[in-house]
Amino acid sequence: MEAPSPRRLNLGCGTDIKPGWTNLDIAALPGVDVVHDINQLPLPFEEGTFDEILCNDVLEHVDLIPVLKDCHRILKPGGRIRIEVPHFTSNNNYVDPTHRNRFSVKTYRFFVRGTFEGDRRGAYYFDFAFSSVASTELIFIKRATFFWNWLVGPLVNSSYAMQCYYEATGLAYLFPAQNLRIVLVK
Repeated sequence: MEAPSPRRLNLGCGTDIKPGWTNLDIAALPGVDVVHDINQLPLPFEEGTFDEILCNDVLEHVDLIPVLKDCHRILKPGGRIRIEVPHFTSNNNYVDPTHRNRFSVKTYRFFVRGTFEGDRRGAYYFDFAFSSVASTELIFIKRATFFWNWLVGPLVNSSYAMQCYYEATGLAYLFPAQNLRIVLVK
C-alpha cells in the first residue's frame, strides 16, 4: 500500500499558488482553493489535518498568537510550519502600513518547549507549544550595492548564538536583515 501524500497548506498564498498544496487566501484569486480571512478563527480545517504549513509574508499582518495557535491545532504531530517574515531591522516593516508585528530570531522560541524563552515565559502565557525549532535563518539582500551582505549573512547565520549576538549589538542596524525564516516542529 502506498503512503498517502503529505497534506500541505499555503496560508495567505496571494498569487504564490503552489500545485499540490491547499492554497488559502482572503481573495478569490485564480488558483486559490479556500477563500477565508485568516483573522477569522478557527481556520476551516479539522485538528491535525496538515503535515506542513507555509506562512510566507503573512504573520506580520495578523494577530500573531491566535493565528499561530490555530496553525498548531491543524498541524499533525511532527508537522512543520515554515515561516518567513520581515526581520525587525528590515525597512519593509515601516513601508507597509498593514504590518502589525516585528520579529527577532527569539520571537518564535516563546512558543517552543525546551528553549529559554519558551520555558521561562511562553509556558506561562500560552496553552500550546511546538516541540522544537528545526532552523532559523536571517535573509540579507545580496545586490552589488549591498556587497558586504555576501560576507555578513553566512557569518551571522553560522549559529543561533551568533544570530543573537548580531541582534543584541549595533551590527543589526549597521547591516539590517531583510527577512527571518524559521521552521517550527509540532
